[in-house]
Amino acid sequence: MYLVAISAVITMAGVTYWYVNRRKPIRHILSEIKYAIDMQGAGAGGLIDDWVSVWRNRIVLPDCKNKIAVITGGARGIGTEVVRGFLKSNMTVIMGVRNPDSVKKLIETMDNGHNIRAFPLDLQSLKSVKQFATSVLKEFKAIHILVNNAGIMFGDYKLTEDGFERQLAVNHLSHFYLTHLLLPALKNGGKVNEPARIVNVTSCGHFPGKIYFEDINMKEHYDTTAAYAQSKLAQLMIARYINRLLEDKDVPVKCYSVHPGIVDTDLFEKTNFAKFPWIKRAFFKTPEKGAVSIHYACFNEEILSKGGLYIANCKEGFSNRFSKNERHQEKLFRLSCEMVGIDAEKFGRD
Repeated sequence: MYLVAISAVITMAGVTYWYVNRRKPIRHILSEIKYAIDMQGAGAGGLIDDWVSVWRNRIVLPDCKNKIAVITGGARGIGTEVVRGFLKSNMTVIMGVRNPDSVKKLIETMDNGHNIRAFPLDLQSLKSVKQFATSVLKEFKAIHILVNNAGIMFGDYKLTEDGFERQLAVNHLSHFYLTHLLLPALKNGGKVNEPARIVNVTSCGHFPGKIYFEDINMKEHYDTTAAYAQSKLAQLMIARYINRLLEDKDVPVKCYSVHPGIVDTDLFEKTNFAKFPWIKRAFFKTPEKGAVSIHYACFNEEILSKGGLYIANCKEGFSNRFSKNERHQEKLFRLSCEMVGIDAEKFGRD
């Protein structure tokens, strides 16, 4: 009886979805359904891992006085807790946020809040990324940690002023460009036995994804779930490729990617969870707990021999097969360089 009821519900949902989207080619409808199902599966897997691995999700913050951390975002959500941890470690924290005035309350309420500097940054604009990097480098010649944290999830199709699909631009391309611009200062901050670190905050939502190399801005057919998965997959793949690139040149900088967990933040405002906030409160991580794996990537010494690692709950996470393909990684790197106007052979140079 239950199976019949479940089958009826699924059938009705499928028919309704088809009717609403009936003007789309059937291959696009089937692709969207597959992405929706796969993304739910990735999220469920992430939740289970959060519960099972809760005992591993911890880090002891070291004393990092006189060291500099740069983070995109940080005025809310997980980023705020990452900043709080950096301040507890006595670091100077440079935040890139759309409205620097929004940081004033953090400065007033956080321990060591006087160590915060905030500069304007709009990740939907490469011009803004360039201006932010210029402001940072003008005052800080050496940087020890870069956390590419800010991100968006889902929403309607929109191109940025540079002509990039918005999720790809915010989650991947602008952070890729910022990494290029700040890499000289990261090289200055790194040492052989204590390298600087680049941390890309990605998601288990990368798992259903692939890179649409022939239509990376998804102009032919836009599926917001596929676009999100692509952008988060790109962050993971680029972390692996850049780390290998730097290791080949004996550069004292390590690169990691981190899934912080399924966290109760406003990132879910465009999902059905926004209608049921009690579900998030009951089952999702708090932002404080979500920040732990990011701090782990920034400070843990055991992972120094594992550059390029994808981390979830303070251990190696499960990543998809596409992300591990080195040819795909290099192709994405070169395409990303082309899109943001970088000579691939001069990546990260002054």
